[in-house]
Amino acid sequence: MRPTTVCLSKGFLGRSLDEFKRLWSGIKGPSGPLPLHDFHHPGSLEETKVMSDVDIGGYSKASLDWIPPSPQDNVNGHARFHGSISTALPPHRPEIQRSGYAAWRTLDRPPTLFGRALWNIDMYTYLALRIKSDGRSYFVNVQTESVVPTDLHQHRLFAKRPGEWETVLIKWNDFVRTNHGFVVEPQTEMLRQKVRSVGVGLTDRVPGPFELCVERIWTTNDMTEGEQHQVVEPPVAAPREGQLKNKQGRNISWSDK
Repeated sequence: MRPTTVCLSKGFLGRSLDEFKRLWSGIKGPSGPLPLHDFHHPGSLEETKVMSDVDIGGYSKASLDWIPPSPQDNVNGHARFHGSISTALPPHRPEIQRSGYAAWRTLDRPPTLFGRALWNIDMYTYLALRIKSDGRSYFVNVQTESVVPTDLHQHRLFAKRPGEWETVLIKWNDFVRTNHGFVVEPQTEMLRQKVRSVGVGLTDRVPGPFELCVERIWTTNDMTEGEQHQVVEPPVAAPREGQLKNKQGRNISWSDK
């Protein structure tokens, strides 16, 4: 049997070597922070996918643009997730009852000799994001090799200093399992050894422009890398549009303390 060209390609072998290192790190334990995605170069956009309600006939607009390094803003380069939210319903789709969302995520990583390339974040405590927010109610979305492909693990992305660059840390244990915008009960632990993608979404259904800048996303055990620590508390806030709900229609409230 002759090996195929794709298996001999440098990209395939290089990915396989990276996957071997990942598997080996799971045995040895973490040697430092694990990068998940960064936007330090323009080609990083090719590894992402942008989504919005346009996919179902809606009218929201969303783009993800690369912004070059700048001494006045960000010296590493970053991505600008921006557009406008519209809650207008498609006139010829009566089955569509809700609209008004936009999101982006990393693409599934290409296959290797060891199968699908996945992230193993089981040895880490925090997900870290370097962001500059406009203060709107964004969610961080994490997808794993779940038995249910449409399951997501979500957490509110709280910005303490809208309009300024900041590092946000979120405990992996605080993510909530959801499906199509509803909290799944009973909750099950995230498959932390098999993370497929990470991204950010906006589902507050507030019409108007939005802008979120993202430099990089990584996972770490060092709490000092961030200016804040996110935790989920029992419900204390009044219900708002765009919050996660359980099957009984009760809102899931978050604490930014």
